[in-house]
Amino acid sequence: MSLWLDEQPLVLASKSMTRLSLLVHAGVPVETVAVDVDERALEQAADDHDPKHIAAFLAREKALKGSEAAAGRMVVGADQTLALGPDIFHKPQSVEAARAQLEQLSGQTHALHSAVCVVRNGEVLFETVVSAFLTMRPLSEAALNAYIAAAGQRVLTSVGAYQLESVGVHLFTRIEGDHFTILGLPLLPLLAFFRDIELIP
Repeated sequence: MSLWLDEQPLVLASKSMTRLSLLVHAGVPVETVAVDVDERALEQAADDHDPKHIAAFLAREKALKGSEAAAGRMVVGADQTLALGPDIFHKPQSVEAARAQLEQLSGQTHALHSAVCVVRNGEVLFETVVSAFLTMRPLSEAALNAYIAAAGQRVLTSVGAYQLESVGVHLFTRIEGDHFTILGLPLLPLLAFFRDIELIP
């Protein structure tokens, strides 16, 4: 069932199947457009390296890029940063790098900053950043070995080397924040914006 009142589907400027699934299950028809942005280069070029700002900046750049290929359409860009204090983490490139990330996060509270931006015809109509805070239990070498063995190559598929919806949940003692923010899309404020402009009832 669709709750979308626009004549054309929403455009998602992302390859993320998770973000696509969240929108579809919320009753919003979505088409995706591939955007070619060099995230690390944009991150380095940003005028503010605060992790929340980086998430917002990348989401905006993706939405603007997607808008170039979707004239007249409502385009959504999204991004997420994982930060331990001022330090931003990226997807590990090897199991050894994943282990090193987990050793840094062990016993600490880190933040997931999820940003979303809506653009039409190159104009930013809405953007926001929502944060979640996750406290990881202290991890012994045995616990790390057991987790990495259970997760396998999945440690390379997400920033922080964990997926909460899978065995990664065993790493945590406390989570503050909504499910959608943790998955990388601030869905509740996005839907509120669409209600405000009467694109959903």
